[in-house]
Amino acid sequence: MDFVSRLPLTPTEKNSVWVIVDRLTKFTHFILVQTNYSLQKLVKLYISKIAKLRDIEYFVGDFIFLKVFPWKKVMRFDRKGKLSPRFIGPYQILKRVGLIAYQLKLPSKLDRIHDVFYISILRRYWSGPSHVAFVEEIEIRLGLTFEDEPIQILVRDIQVLMRKSILLVKVLWQNHGTNEAAWEPEDSMH
Repeated sequence: MDFVSRLPLTPTEKNSVWVIVDRLTKFTHFILVQTNYSLQKLVKLYISKIAKLRDIEYFVGDFIFLKVFPWKKVMRFDRKGKLSPRFIGPYQILKRVGLIAYQLKLPSKLDRIHDVFYISILRRYWSGPSHVAFVEEIEIRLGLTFEDEPIQILVRDIQVLMRKSILLVKVLWQNHGTNEAAWEPEDSMH
């Protein structure tokens, strides 16, 4: 817990930020305050801030999404970085554990993860017709292949590195437009 003070006044006359780190859940709370608030007022603010999480309630049998936290340069669920999903699921709630935690029915591929989660990383799953994906019949021709072949060299250039020069060519590929032309090493285009 700490205070960041001597900040410019907000429209609601606050000039400090109260920073609270919950050591159990690893969540950080930032609450706008005034430097002259009493201890009792700070306690009321903290309780009102945290009590909002308890207003959310799920029931056994409900389906929910589980929030996953992205880490840089880590592959999660077959995607890396910004494209990795923020929520996974839906998973069914098996039971309520205390006031603010729930046990979930996880698939076997997540068997290394503890199955009880804090309420703040759960989101309700609302089923609807937009979530149903219909698979249409797709015709597959056996032996069908697709190969890109270079058509034309548009531009030549030399990339100078510290101790080496690389000859590059901008290549126009078959079945692609000029805006999709790519730089390739010249020796791979012979």
